[in-house]
Amino acid sequence: KAFTSYDDYFNGSVDENALTYLALANKVIHDVKPEAITIAEDISGMPCLAMPLSEGGAGFDYRFAMGISDYWIKLVKDVKDENWPMGQLWHELNNRRKEEKTLSYVESHDQALVGDQSLIFRLIGAEMYDNMKIDSENTIVDRGIALHKIIRLITLCTSGSGYLNFMGNEFGHPEWIDFPREENLWSFKYARRQWHLAQNKSLRYHHLLKFDHDMISLVATLNIIKSSDPCLILEHDMDKVIIFERNKLIFAFNFNPVRSFTDYAFEASPGEYQMIFNTDSKIYNGHDRLVENQRHFTIPHKENNRVKNMLSIYLPSRTAIVFKPVKFF
Repeated sequence: KAFTSYDDYFNGSVDENALTYLALANKVIHDVKPEAITIAEDISGMPCLAMPLSEGGAGFDYRFAMGISDYWIKLVKDVKDENWPMGQLWHELNNRRKEEKTLSYVESHDQALVGDQSLIFRLIGAEMYDNMKIDSENTIVDRGIALHKIIRLITLCTSGSGYLNFMGNEFGHPEWIDFPREENLWSFKYARRQWHLAQNKSLRYHHLLKFDHDMISLVATLNIIKSSDPCLILEHDMDKVIIFERNKLIFAFNFNPVRSFTDYAFEASPGEYQMIFNTDSKIYNGHDRLVENQRHFTIPHKENNRVKNMLSIYLPSRTAIVFKPVKFF
């Protein structure tokens, strides 16, 4: 069923007994164990699931933003890199109700279980089996690694109230998950995650895990998610660029598969900014096209009797950069 308005949710077809059960279950859980966290997994977008009982909600602490992972798979499967729609992508990443706490994620069991493919495998495919050594030159692997990093970063940094990793997504696990069942003769072969791949420093998985650790540490240390909502600065569909601000940090994403931009200018609060994170860094198996910790100053630019303060940066293809203000003017 397509839910196009609130009337589709609140009508005679609502299972009131089921909602009452969920609300009572949440009350019991939080009364017995106040520190417990409950998360709603709902594909319909039913309002109020993650609102308090006192406000008429079902009492879940969070709800999953389930459309985001489906949208990433749709882009990777069905749309050429050069045709990814930046405006629609931004909408999907931020499509949530402010009244409810939501958790964003890149993939979950829907993608990783047998019968489907993890995001990294959709990006790289069979090349993962022979070309994941750090000294292996392969354009398909390079593309997959670059996109896997910026997809995770933009999903995390636009999330509403939290971010979910899923069983090997941290380092780009190459294979599916399959639990023992009659159809596979109760085999445990694929009921695993191969963490030893990420521990091998000669493989790119190690760099992907390092990226994940640093990405999450950055967001946690600077309190990016809890402080404010993402504020779009620029979205350019032809360039395949999205730039936004959150908690005074600036996030610049270039999804363009072929174009790197020199002196890419956008409006920012007047001041001095320092690059504190970039996905193209050598330690993340990037191409190392940026000087670490470089600083940029805004430049006043007069346009139609209005002075804009413009920040001009080098933004390589398939790369994301995070800037932190050093001081404001």
